Amino acid sequence: MNVELSRQISELRESVARLHGELTRYGLVAWTAGNVSARVPGHDLMVIKPSGVDYDDLSADNMVLCDLDGMPVEGELSPSSDTAAHAYVYRAMPEVGGVVHTHSTYATAWAARGESIPCHLTAQADEFGGEIPVGPFALIGGDDIGKGIVSTLTGHRSPAVLMRNHGVFTIGRTARAAVKAAVMCEDVARTAHLTRALGQPVPMAQADIDALYDRYQNVYGQRSSPPANS
Repeated sequence: MNVELSRQISELRESVARLHGELTRYGLVAWTAGNVSARVPGHDLMVIKPSGVDYDDLSADNMVLCDLDGMPVEGELSPSSDTAAHAYVYRAMPEVGGVVHTHSTYATAWAARGESIPCHLTAQADEFGGEIPVGPFALIGGDDIGKGIVSTLTGHRSPAVLMRNHGVFTIGRTARAAVKAAVMCEDVARTAHLTRALGQPVPMAQADIDALYDRYQNVYGQRSSPPANS
């Protein structure tokens, strides 16, 4: 393994370990459930959480390096039980740099109902561009979950899918982006649930959803400064 690749992997180990702390910070996981992974750019490799290890014990050193068939390449521990699903997503969606899985309470309740989350909020339009869709039921351990994620999210604006009777999977250009999508998915799911409890939500026009999504994706936040001569 060359020096540059070793550096990349080391940085991703640190980043992935740290991002698991965001899952606990935002209350998206319980016990050892949930996982974050990151693609190693330019290589058929990914870094993922080890299976069944307490969040307090996660560190860069015990993150597991796998190939994109889900087979461990480096690390003493077994990778997450969702490794095959993550690996399938990376093989099928080369634009994806990070995958996250949680059983966050409200979003998983929608998944248990097999119901997508309709878009009634500007925040949801911003982040997800419309509804948060439901994916098919699939057993843990093989490619089936990954296939369901890919088939549901291909061509969809949403970076999140509610896998039926299971939980949330999110994708992103980076692992951090996928974590953000998981945080926002739970926030939207909670508000949508409370809205339903109060009565019938007010629908949003598709044109407004489109405009909000375009603005958030292309204008919101800090942008790189233009060159001095521009």
